[in-house]
Amino acid sequence: MRIIDEVRNAKTIAISGHVRPDGDCVGSVMGLYLYLTKELPQAQIDVYLEQPSAIYGCISHMEDIRSDIPADKVYDVYFALDCNDERLGGALELYQKAAKRINIDHHISNTGCGDLNIIEPQRSSTSELIYDLMDPAKIDAEIAKAIYLGIVHDTGVFKYSNTSPHTLQVAAQLIQYEFDFSELVEKTFYEKTYVQTQIMGRAVLESMRFMGDKCIVSVVSRRMMEFYQVGPKDLDGIVNQLLAVSGVECAIFMYETGTLEYKVSMRSKGKVDVAAVAVKFGGGGHVRAAGCTMNGTYHDNINNLSVEIEEQLEKAAEQQE
Repeated sequence: MRIIDEVRNAKTIAISGHVRPDGDCVGSVMGLYLYLTKELPQAQIDVYLEQPSAIYGCISHMEDIRSDIPADKVYDVYFALDCNDERLGGALELYQKAAKRINIDHHISNTGCGDLNIIEPQRSSTSELIYDLMDPAKIDAEIAKAIYLGIVHDTGVFKYSNTSPHTLQVAAQLIQYEFDFSELVEKTFYEKTYVQTQIMGRAVLESMRFMGDKCIVSVVSRRMMEFYQVGPKDLDGIVNQLLAVSGVECAIFMYETGTLEYKVSMRSKGKVDVAAVAVKFGGGGHVRAAGCTMNGTYHDNINNLSVEIEEQLEKAAEQQE
C-alpha cells in the first residue's frame, strides 16, 4: 500500500511521535511530514512533538515542529508514529479526537491504537516502514536524509540484530540521494559534547556488575544531572557503552525523573529478551533494546529487573547444555 492513498482527500493532517523523541521518532515523523507536504501542498499539515535534541537540526524544516497543543482542533487524519497512543504525551487528546487515526510502528509490544494500524515488528525501525509506504519516485534528498537518520539510530549504525537485508537495501537506495550520509552519522550518532562525555564517563565509572558479571547497571540521579547541567537528551549512548563491556550480556541504565521514579533503558547481546522484561513493567521495545518507567528506589528497581533477567539467563544456559 501507499500511505498517500489513505490521506489524499484530507484537508488537515497532524503527525506525532512519542515523548522524549529519539532518532527513529524524529526521522520517521519528519520524513513523513516532508513527504506529505510535497505530495499534498494544498493540505494543512502539522507536527506535534517534544522539542528534539539539537543534534537533529540537520533535518530540514525542524523549525516547523510545534510543542503547543491547541485545545479545539480536530484533524481529518492524525498519525501516531513509533509508539502507541499512551506515549503521545500532550498530543493524546488531539489524536483521539481526529476523524481518522493511523498508527504506524515497528515495536512488537504495540497492539495498535488507530483506525488503521500498520505494525510490522520485522522492520528495523519505523523510518524503514515509512519508506516502504512512500512512492520512491516522490522521495528527494531531504526526505531521504530524515529516513536514513531514523534507520541509522534504531539499528546502531546497522550493527543491531534488527538490521535485515531489507534494511540494507533501503539504506542503499537512500544514500543515492545527494546528502552527506557519513557526516550525518558522525554528527548525530557518535559526536558528543564535552558535558555529555563527562556524564557518560561518570556513569561508566560508577557502574556495577552483578549476576556473575553478566549484567551491568548504572544510575544517574537528578542531583548529578544538575551538577553537570545536562538533561535526558544528553544521556543517549550511555547504555550502549555499558553493553560494550566484555562478558556483559545485559546492560541497564536508569536516570531519575521524579521522586522515586526512574526512566530505564536496557540493552542485550541476545541471551536476554529485554523487550519481554520491559513489558512486565509497562514498557516495551525490541529483543535487544527496550525501556520502561519504574517507581521505587534505585535498588528496588534493580532487584525487580534482576528477577526477570536471571530467569532468561537461566533459560539461555539450559538451551546451550
